Amino acid sequence: MKINEIKSLSIGQLNARLKELNSELFNLRFSHATRNLASPMQIHNVKKEIARVKTVIREKEIAAAAKGGNDGK
Repeated sequence: MKINEIKSLSIGQLNARLKELNSELFNLRFSHATRNLASPMQIHNVKKEIARVKTVIREKEIAAAAKGGNDGK
């Protein structure tokens, strides 16, 4: 997924995507350990996408906290 596509998702969708990616990473690592992985770059690409999704989740959390205000202080 491109970063623009990731940013257009809601937090719930991002969390679901993150769960899918973690599962995919587990499967890729298992395949790599059993020497059935076609391209080790797949692991690298999935890790990068996990980082992108986590970054966007955090950005949205910060934006939501900023929108909430100063908590009355």
